[in-house]
Amino acid sequence: MSASRIVRNRLLVRAAGTLGAVAIGLGATIAPAAASSPHHDNGPGKSTPDAPVDDTAAAKAQAAANVAAAHHLGTRAVPKSAAAPSGHGDSGVTPVIPAPTGPYQVGTVNLHLVDPTRYDPWVPSHPRRELMVQLWYPATQTTGHALAPWLQSEAADSFLEGWNVWPGTMNVPTTAGHTGAPVDPKAGKLPVLLYSTGLHSDRSQGTALAEDMASRGYLVVMLDSTHEADEVQFPGPRLVTDTAASSNYTLTVRSADAKFVVNELALIAGGKDPDVDGAALPAGLAGNVDMTRIGMFGWSYGGPTVLDSMTLDPRIAAGADLDGELYGPQDATNLNRPFLLFGASYHDRKEDSSWASIWSHLTGPRYELKLAGTEHLSFSDYETLFSQAGGQMDLTSSQVQQDLGTLDPNRAIYIMRTYLAAYFDTVLHIKTNTLMNGPSKSFPEVSFIR
Repeated sequence: MSASRIVRNRLLVRAAGTLGAVAIGLGATIAPAAASSPHHDNGPGKSTPDAPVDDTAAAKAQAAANVAAAHHLGTRAVPKSAAAPSGHGDSGVTPVIPAPTGPYQVGTVNLHLVDPTRYDPWVPSHPRRELMVQLWYPATQTTGHALAPWLQSEAADSFLEGWNVWPGTMNVPTTAGHTGAPVDPKAGKLPVLLYSTGLHSDRSQGTALAEDMASRGYLVVMLDSTHEADEVQFPGPRLVTDTAASSNYTLTVRSADAKFVVNELALIAGGKDPDVDGAALPAGLAGNVDMTRIGMFGWSYGGPTVLDSMTLDPRIAAGADLDGELYGPQDATNLNRPFLLFGASYHDRKEDSSWASIWSHLTGPRYELKLAGTEHLSFSDYETLFSQAGGQMDLTSSQVQQDLGTLDPNRAIYIMRTYLAAYFDTVLHIKTNTLMNGPSKSFPEVSFIR
């Protein structure tokens, strides 16, 4: 495992997606307090959004960060066969994702999709763009259907190695998703939510939110960006790690992937199975997808991915940005569909000029929320991993607090789940939810920014 891979994973560059994030990721290890914002700080009340990533500049910045961080951290590569430090048993710590809150049990299945109309932009020798996506949905008759792991085996090994976790000290969580269980017919036609994760991050970082929305009756589709995501496990098993350089083209690739996946969902809605390996869809899914109610949410770099995807594909009827800075030409494009900006405790339009800019171009229903006591990583599954296994991931308690904030992790996850559901229930016309009307005494941590 290369030193650059260890440093990139360890410093959270996978989660940010801007040049400024390289320095901030470095600060997360050397000076945790500097990691509280993914934006440039120009003094109180002033902020300059990071520019779109340039290939050459990003490579130089990454190289500099690698050298500096490797000097500070060392590169403690840990082979799988190495013994755990004294005092650590073989069973390891297994973080637990809070149980979903909706009325349905949850099912999950992976789909292997190939786009015959596109060459892979990151690997020219690949004649077709190849993706893995994960579906989460309301399920029934779950007995006998094993719970899915947070990451499949080879991807999980790669993730843990990337964090330099000692063997035998930490396991990836088990999800609430019963692999391949039938769709619950009581849920009716399933409205769709796409999920886009952070740059170089795994789709699994949205699991706590995805499985909860599935328990409320949604079909949630989590996308991995092949060759950009840190690790993607294909059938075989075959593990594909990231080879893509960050560039302005990254958003274009991601939004094209999203549009392709919506096309594949239309095939499922029409009763067909698009999996290229012929893996069976869960019973009851074919013909049961509501293509008139499609939303999309994304964390960090997934935020601008949502905006770009909505601009490209009008079938995506509503979007939500979870603490992601926005950039690109879409910042200046009017969008007449609902959009949510959901920020951490420091993140709002006053702090982030990219949010202020897009606000005037949101001509449909628009919302801005801020969650007190949280940080950027709170909007991902790092909220679970760091809070329960920070020590195994080589973080001190002080670093965990700097990365996640002061709000109780279970409370933070509950609030994010509740408001994400309230938003999509409202804007996709699923059911009436007054929580989006304004501040609630039940959730004093949430501020509505008008």
